[in-house]
Formats: sequence, structure tokens, C-alpha cells
Amino acid sequence: MEYNVIKNAKEIINKSSYLVKDPFKYKGKWSDFFGNHNPISLELGTGRGDFIINMAQKYPNLNFIGIELNESQLVMAVERLTNLKLNNLKLINLDASLIDQVFQKEITTIYLTFCDPWPKKHDERKRFTHESYLKLYDKIYKKNKHLILKTDNKGFFAYSLETLSNYWYTFDKVSLDLHHDERNIPNIMTDFEKQYFKEGRSIYYLDASFKN
Repeated sequence: MEYNVIKNAKEIINKSSYLVKDPFKYKGKWSDFFGNHNPISLELGTGRGDFIINMAQKYPNLNFIGIELNESQLVMAVERLTNLKLNNLKLINLDASLIDQVFQKEITTIYLTFCDPWPKKHDERKRFTHESYLKLYDKIYKKNKHLILKTDNKGFFAYSLETLSNYWYTFDKVSLDLHHDERNIPNIMTDFEKQYFKEGRSIYYLDASFKN
């Protein structure tokens, strides 16, 4: 998916109080950073921030951290946060492959919401459900593993079911059409998801865990 490049994006996001400018120094200290011992959830590929912002608003007793490499996307996120006061939300401009340098057994849930499916075979290792990433997540989970994924890409969803299953995750919920699932699975839509819904696209969803 292509995104507009915003001039001076780095300068804009660095002015936001929601951006953690040196996240590496808080490794192992994120509870102290938030000032509480509430569970910490992590979203990889936060994009424009609509999902994680709404989650932070809905669940004030949980802490949320959004990871996004694209600075122009983060501009949109910090702009949405301009008039909000959310003490349980922070953003980090970072390559997701470095998360083990930022967190140490501190994360309760990982969210993957419409992340890049990297459909070409030679890009397989870039997929957030590739085994190399699953091993990376093991380093940052506080105790039990818990991962929630949403995507409109059927191929990536099938791939994720396979890799997670091979990595001994069990599936608490799986839906091949989230918006029309009779179980009424709780869901906060992203901006892209709202558009997909209008277009009648199926949204694939899984809630997977591994209890140690």
C-alpha cells in the first residue's frame, strides 16, 4: 500500500509528547515509564494510529504502545492525538525487527492490524508472522503469548494460521468474515478497514495464544 510522503515528518512527530524519542533506554522499565503495572499491549505497524488510539480510549486501565517505521504515517497519528490526553498511550518510530532491544518480558498482547502482507516469496521473512518474528516476540512477552491479527489478505491469513500453528499457538477465535460473524467478536475498525467494509471485503481475524 502506498502512502503520501509528508514534508518534515520527522520534525513534526518529534514535537509530539506521545512519541518516545529514545525507547531503548526504557527496556525493562516500561511499567515505571507509565507509572503503573497495568498490562502493556503492543501494535506493530500502527500506521495512522486509529486502532490504537481508540483502544487506549476504550481501555484506560491498559497501556498501549504503537510501533511504526513510516514517519509520514505517524504524522497522521500524532495529529489525531493533538487534543487528546491519553496517559496510557505512546508511539515509537522504529523498525519492528528491533523490538527486543526496546522491551524485555513486558508485553501482554501483540496486535497486527492490516500489516503489510509481503506477498512475494522472497519477502517472506518480512512478514510479521514469519517464524523469525515469532521468536522475536518470545523475547518480549511478559509470560503467556497472545497475538491478535486482522487482515484483508487471504493469502497472508492462511500463511499466518500455518506459521502460528507450527509454533504451537492455539486459536481461541478464528473468523473468515469478521464483520458478519454471528459471535459478535469485539472489534475496533481502522480507517482502511472502514473502507474495506464499504467495499464488501471479507476481513480475516484470529486470536491466538500459548500459555506457558
